[in-house]
Amino acid sequence: MAWVENINWEQFLLDTGMTILKLVVTLLVFWIVRAVGKKLIKKSFTKAQVSRKMSAGRTKTLQSLSISVYSYVLIFITLVIILGIFNINAAGLIAGAGVVGLAIGFGAQGLVSDVVTGFFLLLEKQVDVGDYVTVAGFDGVVEDVGLRTMQIRSFDGTLNYVPNREIGSLSNHSRGSMEALVDIAIPYADNIDEAVNTIQAACDAIKEDNPKIVEGPDVLGVQTFGSAEITLRVIAKTEAMAQWKVERDLRKAIKEALDAKQEDPENTYAERLQE
Repeated sequence: MAWVENINWEQFLLDTGMTILKLVVTLLVFWIVRAVGKKLIKKSFTKAQVSRKMSAGRTKTLQSLSISVYSYVLIFITLVIILGIFNINAAGLIAGAGVVGLAIGFGAQGLVSDVVTGFFLLLEKQVDVGDYVTVAGFDGVVEDVGLRTMQIRSFDGTLNYVPNREIGSLSNHSRGSMEALVDIAIPYADNIDEAVNTIQAACDAIKEDNPKIVEGPDVLGVQTFGSAEITLRVIAKTEAMAQWKVERDLRKAIKEALDAKQEDPENTYAERLQE
C-alpha cells in the first residue's frame, strides 16, 4: 500500500473538486443555453409566421425540426467539452470512431434511412403538424415531425411513434375539402319524391348554419334497395376535419325532418323552419 502513501491527497482532492465543478458548470450552461435557444427559435418562427404568412402547421413543423437539430448539435458540443474536462482527446476519439463506425455502419442503416426519409418528407411538404394522416397503419393527427420519427396521436388518445423508414406511403386527409356522406333508409311505402324534398330542405337548413360546409349537402337519390327499405344518399364537401361533425348534424336534422313529416304530412319542412 505504499502507493497510497505517495498520493498527494491535497492535490488529488483539489483536482477532483475542480473537475466536478467544471462538470457541473458545463451541464448548467448546457441547460441554460438549451432553454434560451428553444425560446429564441420559437420566437423567431412566430415572427416568421406573421411576416411570411406561413400556415400554423408548417410553422410548428419547421420549429420542431429546428429545435431537434439545435439540441443534437448542442449535445455534441457539450459531450466534446466534457471529454476535454477528463483530458480525453476528442479529436482522436472521433477519428478512431470513424474506423469503428465503418464496422457498425451496416447496423445503422435504419437510422440513415430515417433521416433521409424525414428530410424528403419536410422538403416536399408532404405533412405538417396538425394534419390528419394515415401512415404505417395508424390514423390520427400529426403532433411532431422529426428527422427520425413522426408522432401521430390516434383519436383514442394513443401517441404513436413511427420511424420514418416505415413510411412507405402517406395519406394526408387535411389537404383540400373532405367528403361528408350520409345514407338514410326509408320504407318502401314512403313516397320517394316527398322524402327527397324533405331531406333536401333539412340539408339546406344545415348549410345556412354551418360555414364549414364547402359544397352541398345534396340528396343524390336512391343508393341501394334493401329487403325492407330504400337507401337514399346525401353528400357534402367540408373543410378538413369537419366532415364527421357535419355528418352527425345531417343525421340529426334529417331524422327530425322525417319525424315531423310523419306527424304533419301537409306541412313542409321549410315551412316548419319559418314557423
